[in-house]
Amino acid sequence: MCLPVRLFLIIFLCLLSFPLDASEWPRFRGPNGSGVDNAEAAPTELSRESQQWSVEIPGSGHGSPVIWGDRIFLLSAVPETSQAPAEKPSGKAKGKGKKKGKGKPGALSYQWLAICLDRNTGVTLWEQALDQRKFKGHRFNSAASSTPAVDADRVVFALGTPDQLTVVSFSHEGKMQWEKDLGPVVGGHGFGGSPILHDGLVVLNNDQEKQNGNLLALDAATGDSAWTVMRKSERISYSVPCVYEANGKEVLVFVNWQHGFTAIDPADGAVIDEKSVFNLETNERAISSPIVTQGLVIGTCGFTANPKHCVAMKLNASDKWEEVWRIERNVPHIPSVISVGELTFLIDDSGIGTCVDSLTGEEKWRERLPGVEGSIFGSPVSDGENLFFADESGNVHVIAASAEFQAVSKNAVGELCRSTPMVAGGTIYLRTETKLTAWK
Repeated sequence: MCLPVRLFLIIFLCLLSFPLDASEWPRFRGPNGSGVDNAEAAPTELSRESQQWSVEIPGSGHGSPVIWGDRIFLLSAVPETSQAPAEKPSGKAKGKGKKKGKGKPGALSYQWLAICLDRNTGVTLWEQALDQRKFKGHRFNSAASSTPAVDADRVVFALGTPDQLTVVSFSHEGKMQWEKDLGPVVGGHGFGGSPILHDGLVVLNNDQEKQNGNLLALDAATGDSAWTVMRKSERISYSVPCVYEANGKEVLVFVNWQHGFTAIDPADGAVIDEKSVFNLETNERAISSPIVTQGLVIGTCGFTANPKHCVAMKLNASDKWEEVWRIERNVPHIPSVISVGELTFLIDDSGIGTCVDSLTGEEKWRERLPGVEGSIFGSPVSDGENLFFADESGNVHVIAASAEFQAVSKNAVGELCRSTPMVAGGTIYLRTETKLTAWK
């Protein structure tokens, strides 16, 4: 046997013995925002035995990590050491030469960081300082609540303060490719939107308050504006768009309180159809992100004690939105819904879970989920067999993704958590107040 053939066989056998963990998680809630990676079963007991690694993350943030290849990317924000209100800025911020933001009274100055970690070890591969500006948002928000988006060529981060919304693109090796200033952010709760990458575009829901917002796309290679859709939203939204295939073409779907469901042609930003489906008589806000399942798009909207709505829509043969079903009981305000197979699950902020048939909305079960401590801010994710979600007290709950309710486990992580977990290739990744941890 010649040497090249022998070498090939050795490499091939090694690959069979040590399969590569190739599943990727390219945006908020993974592939098309579904929250599902069923490549391999993930552990239901998050213990020292199943823990791969746990590392300290500088600063803080509620945004989730993303994965491409063997790299993890996430956004963090390091506050000034003094807890006193930041002084009025003058001149330039150190290092980057960027103006500090005006912020709100009592706002702290933050240094934003783009961070890249090794997927297998948690070791930091690179860290890049972004803008230093002031931020003050809702007490449950953070200065780094945005989740980056990644593809084979780049990773894109978004950060927003009252004076400036910034989108930055890096190579996987940490070289800045471009940076774009998209103007001020109008919204008392602070910024929390996340970009997606689709067909050569960076797409962002920039719905803001007092009709200041828009939907926008940038050229992913250059950062140049591709298109902008003006909006009449009265409240800032954090809902991340999804890609929906209907009538032989792909459209981008955005969910908003006043606009309802909006279908956009990604090629030029043209509005294909828009239908208002939420209650316009009470203040509402679209925070959770829509998902695509069984030919439908499911999205939610609501506000704290006000009514909340989960609505399933489809584009008919004439490219017009049609409502298929809706639920208005125990609908989540912040967590997004999730579908596994033919079932859709709603985990509301207080810990009540509901399972319905995805096509009809018919209820299969509704249960108070055992052991939930505090509110649930992150969204559920799944490996195709179970759902994983965290409460703010730092417990990761596991329930079966089935038509019969079954609580599988409760895992105390021990740190505040307002983030959405990531599940990829049979590994669970969770960002808590100070750490990023992986279990497999």
